[in-house]
Amino acid sequence: MSETQNSTSQKAMDKDNKAASQTMPNTQDKDYEDKLTQVALALVEDVINYAVKIVEEEQNPLKNIKWMTHGEFTVEKGRKQIDEYFSKCVSKKCWAHGVEFIERKDLIHSFLYIYYVHWSLSTAGLPVAQISAGTYFTMKVSKTKPPDAPIGVFYVGDHQALVHRPGMVRFRENWQKNLTDAKYSFMESFPFLFNRV
Repeated sequence: MSETQNSTSQKAMDKDNKAASQTMPNTQDKDYEDKLTQVALALVEDVINYAVKIVEEEQNPLKNIKWMTHGEFTVEKGRKQIDEYFSKCVSKKCWAHGVEFIERKDLIHSFLYIYYVHWSLSTAGLPVAQISAGTYFTMKVSKTKPPDAPIGVFYVGDHQALVHRPGMVRFRENWQKNLTDAKYSFMESFPFLFNRV
């Protein structure tokens, strides 16, 4: 094929492509561009959210302590370790908490030691809190594991079913704040039952 034939056929193809693009309606192009823009914006939003999460985890890494082993466990040491864990995880000093041993459950292969952590938020307007929130802490001590194996530890909040494990889930102070706020709102809706000093 000679160069003149090549250039002639190329010009014919360009002319056909131009004619085809002119006959295509603009609404399809506009719809396609809108969909493409929506997908791109959703992708960018996901990337930004993921980056924010990574930065938050870098600035506030998961906090945990070295939990005792089966051989070291006592009820009092368990209480002290829960206190140590929350002292490390809770950043706001306005939260007061106390750890109370509730009961020991004897299961087939282990003992469950259950503690209750009371939370209250004191303020200048209300230095003695009338409302508290709580967290149930369970320490699982196996009857079959060796004494140097670490104990199992998990916790759930008041009126919650989701089980959290220290070191795997970040303890959030706003969980306790949301619960105490809800309890205050409930109290305020029945002023004749609850006298707020």
